[in-house]
Amino acid sequence: MQSTLQGLLDQFMALHPSEIDLSLERMQRLLRDLGEPQRKLPPVIHVAGTNGKGSTSAFLRSALRALGKSAHVYSSPHLCRFNERIRLGQPDGFVGDGALIDALTHVLAVNAGQEITFFEATTATALWLFAQNPADYLILEVGLGGLYDATNVIDAPLVSVITPISRDHENFLGSDLAGIAAEKAGIIKAGCPVVSAQQTEEVEKVLHRQAAKLKAPFTVFGQDFAAMRQDGRFVFEDQNALLDLKLPRMSGQHQIENAGLAIAALRAGGLLQNTDHFTEVDHALTTTRWPARLQRLGEGALVDDLPLRSEIWVDGGHNPDAARAISTFLAELNDSEERETYLICGMMNSKDLEGYFRNFVGLASEVLCVPLTTTPHGVEPEELAKTVTTTGLCASHYADFESALSTLRGRSLDGAQPPRILITGSLYLAGEVLERNGTPPT
Repeated sequence: MQSTLQGLLDQFMALHPSEIDLSLERMQRLLRDLGEPQRKLPPVIHVAGTNGKGSTSAFLRSALRALGKSAHVYSSPHLCRFNERIRLGQPDGFVGDGALIDALTHVLAVNAGQEITFFEATTATALWLFAQNPADYLILEVGLGGLYDATNVIDAPLVSVITPISRDHENFLGSDLAGIAAEKAGIIKAGCPVVSAQQTEEVEKVLHRQAAKLKAPFTVFGQDFAAMRQDGRFVFEDQNALLDLKLPRMSGQHQIENAGLAIAALRAGGLLQNTDHFTEVDHALTTTRWPARLQRLGEGALVDDLPLRSEIWVDGGHNPDAARAISTFLAELNDSEERETYLICGMMNSKDLEGYFRNFVGLASEVLCVPLTTTPHGVEPEELAKTVTTTGLCASHYADFESALSTLRGRSLDGAQPPRILITGSLYLAGEVLERNGTPPT
């Protein structure tokens, strides 16, 4: 069935316009022809931002499940299989091949050969599936930007959530931070609550201004609520509650903040007003997983191929702010157990390479640069290594991932302590690694 599925996806790719105008007209036209599925959805939690959208959405889903509620989830991109983008609330799990093929076939027929972007077409497919299947809520993650994103067809979300905003996808969104923030603020709707992560002053002004314009209640991290690690516990505080909970299962200080953002969003949406429910939230924090976000590989083919006690971490972060969060976590690991730290990296040619790698100066012993095999837009390893060295890091380049891993395998056999290896720089590389390891997302 996967070959049939890929064939349908390829047909949508062939309909992609040669030039893309910033507009929702194509999406709105297709949704009209599909019978307006966006008007038949359960209450929507709409999530935009630059970093942390997926993790925040994962916390939201886990908390809703702990509260006995079902939730559809739409996210992108996928790591190993397209099905990962669409999670149906009942029954809970990724959409199956059969249902996805039927939905894509229906949308393709309704579209009748008209120009449509791949993301618009597949988002319309997801909305159609969500409208056909019952659930209590829908967690809807923006793909790119906000204002003209294909997901921005929801008139009145239960709550709009905005994760940290920084520069990324500059070829689409530009490099002006205020302009990027204005795009993300496009998901704010009249009278609907907005919950924001802590932002730079420039970004917060843009979001606050848009919320005020639309009379949307605006709640922001660091002013109206806070989340922090304290004495080995997770502490959440807002104007009405002080909650002492277990630490999230997911690693890194940024996950403390993402979890706090999710809790604040649920409270703004009226779903966590009763503090008696925080036993369930406690459970959600300790069970939430989101693959390729500081994910430690504890078993699998790659783990078995390295000396005992080697550490392998995978993170698909690909912009400077993501690298900052990752490097902070690695520094904390080194404080508790110092090891030689190596990065295996592959990156897209649209990313801020120097800005990314500067965060690892003084932390990484070497960066091993590899190609991206599942996209034509990766930086060649030799070129990537040259860029890495301009930041002061030591770098080498390899024809494939296995060659880089083999090099590290040889170094760890000389009697030294097994290394700490971080595979990072791209979700494409992260997906390839999880597939190789035999631990794809479930």
